[in-house]
Amino acid sequence: MPQLDTSTWFITIISSMITLFILFQLKISTQTFPTAPSPKIFATHKTKTPWESKWTKIYLPLSSLQQ
Repeated sequence: MPQLDTSTWFITIISSMITLFILFQLKISTQTFPTAPSPKIFATHKTKTPWESKWTKIYLPLSSLQQ
């Protein structure tokens, strides 16, 4: 039975790995990816509530502790 010649396996494996790497790089470089989303500025509408215009004891609870 003849001996299997493995002297060219290293070059074959390395060259196929390099070829696959180049092919994958070319495949990835042709892809188009979406751009990063830009932040939107939302205008907040402040609604007036009836208790905001009145002065109550809730605003200043410690002022009633006078000595």
